[in-house]
Amino acid sequence: MVLDAMTKMWLSIAAILVMGLSVFLITFARTKTKGLLKGILSLVAFVIMLAGFLTGLISIT
Repeated sequence: MVLDAMTKMWLSIAAILVMGLSVFLITFARTKTKGLLKGILSLVAFVIMLAGFLTGLISIT
């Protein structure tokens, strides 16, 4: 699959924003929550980070 330059740019920006969201979420989870909620938010943040990584990977190939 060949992507044009503008599509790659938008995918890169989306990946950066998604990874930034996951960093905010994991920071919030570790500082403001406890117990099961902390685990759930950490898992969600990990999944979001993985999605951002895959989006970034697609944008550079």
